[in-house]
Amino acid sequence: MADFLKNILGGSKPDAPSAKPDSDFADFAGAPDPVPEPEAVPAPGAATLGGSAPAATQAPYTAWYNVHERHSLSEFKLEGYIIGIALVVFFFHFIGARANRSKAKKWARAHAPVLSSEFALVGFGRAATLDQDVQPDSLIKEKSLFEFATYATGRQNVAFVDVKLTLNKRFNPFVWLGELMFGFFWESSPMPADIVETTVYPFDGKENMVVSNKFGTPKDVKSTYDGFVWALVNKDHMKKLRDDRYDVSLTTTKDNSKLPNWLTVMSENAEVTELLLTPELIQLAEAAGDSFDYLVVTDQPSEKPANLDETTPRKRIDLKYQIPSSNNFDSLVPLLQYVVRLPDTLAHSAHFRPEVNKKLRNTRDHMVAQLKKAAEDEKNEERAQEKEKAKKAKRDAELKALDAKAQKKYLEKEREKELRKSQKKMRG
Repeated sequence: MADFLKNILGGSKPDAPSAKPDSDFADFAGAPDPVPEPEAVPAPGAATLGGSAPAATQAPYTAWYNVHERHSLSEFKLEGYIIGIALVVFFFHFIGARANRSKAKKWARAHAPVLSSEFALVGFGRAATLDQDVQPDSLIKEKSLFEFATYATGRQNVAFVDVKLTLNKRFNPFVWLGELMFGFFWESSPMPADIVETTVYPFDGKENMVVSNKFGTPKDVKSTYDGFVWALVNKDHMKKLRDDRYDVSLTTTKDNSKLPNWLTVMSENAEVTELLLTPELIQLAEAAGDSFDYLVVTDQPSEKPANLDETTPRKRIDLKYQIPSSNNFDSLVPLLQYVVRLPDTLAHSAHFRPEVNKKLRNTRDHMVAQLKKAAEDEKNEERAQEKEKAKKAKRDAELKALDAKAQKKYLEKEREKELRKSQKKMRG
């Protein structure tokens, strides 16, 4: 009764009934949530269930400047090999380039007195060297690590002289050894050598085109001479010379009793040989020995002319020899001096009989006739192609203007004409 009155009069509320757990989950109602426990990390070097201790995957921490504690020299073997090879290559490059420059300067020192005595200007300077001493080291100009050149001008009967030195590629041992191997195993590949090529360009009566009028030219000077091709050749280089040079291919080879067995003459005429094969030249060639390659006096181009413009005669004298490994030029300096003075002999004595000149001209006229015939054949072929092209264009235009039936008849007639032509050719 008292509880009923409390409810009506607003007394204290009864306590909420406590929730009863479901009987189906009674076994799990009071179980606490599982808490993961930290996994024990074994100390470095401690044994594990698997056996020995695992290897450390990271280097121990050290200060940033203690590089030697994190790395060793064994990690840089490849870099060491590359640096070593590069140092060897640079060493040979430096030594080889220095050796080539030294060899070129020795050549210049040996030949400077001769060139300065024969020419008014030697080297690439603008001032004349006639009244002053030539500096041998400045006489030569380096074009590359294996090519050197010099120049001389200012002499009667000689317009100018070009000298080119082509030395071994000592600065690149790989290329040098490769050339040596190719030269040793293949005859078509020459052995590498230090080569000097001298080219003398005579005036040949063209002083007014080269020399300035303010210097004047004596009226009684006659530097012209008859054109021909003549060569004194080392037999070891004879085949290659004939194959490489067109002008020498015009000559015939004849051994001479005055020459040693390793030398021969290549000439267009016996009178030319009689004039040029002097005892002095024979003696100089014998003194040069194996260093001597050839001496060529020519008025024809070295390369075979491709057109009539290239057949214009241009007289010159070519001397080629090898630099001795000992750098001893005692036997080669007189040879160069003889070649420089050879235009004087040509201007004075190289005027042959009309019969000889006729034979020499016949050879050149035959070559010119062949070039003219080739040029004419080429023009005729071009005309034929143009005519055929115009004919085809006309045929296409006619065929295009016809309808389908007329085109068929046109093609049938064309086919019949071709068939009759082929039958005539077979019968003929």
